[in-house]
Amino acid sequence: MIDWVPLSTGARPVPSPVATPLVWAAASGGALVLVALLNALVGPDRPSPALAALSLLSVLLGLCARFTAAPGTALLCWLFLNGFAVRPAGTLTWAGHRDALWLGCLFTAALVGTALARLLHARAAYRRVTADVGGPTSTET
Repeated sequence: MIDWVPLSTGARPVPSPVATPLVWAAASGGALVLVALLNALVGPDRPSPALAALSLLSVLLGLCARFTAAPGTALLCWLFLNGFAVRPAGTLTWAGHRDALWLGCLFTAALVGTALARLLHARAAYRRVTADVGGPTSTET
């Protein structure tokens, strides 16, 4: 008789999110590079492509971050958007509804990325646990 024994020690843990200061550093560096690249390719004073690119950056950073990192990520991306993607470059301004909308878009993007990551990790962990519970443990030959 052959007795099959599982080699795994149980379900693997869900990956830990990246530390918030590292996410914010990546947001600062990534936003700087994106805005500089877009200013060189598309030209300055074109905030729509910059907002789209920074929103995508916020989603990507949210995939590896905690929920508490979302406000800082959005704020850092907005600072580079407001300071360098609209005229006058290097000057922070507040244009009421426009900047509130931009902050809202960036914050929502960071939250969507984080929520998506949590759902995917939870789904994968659930599948690993249910596969271990329902699988055969021994077979007779």
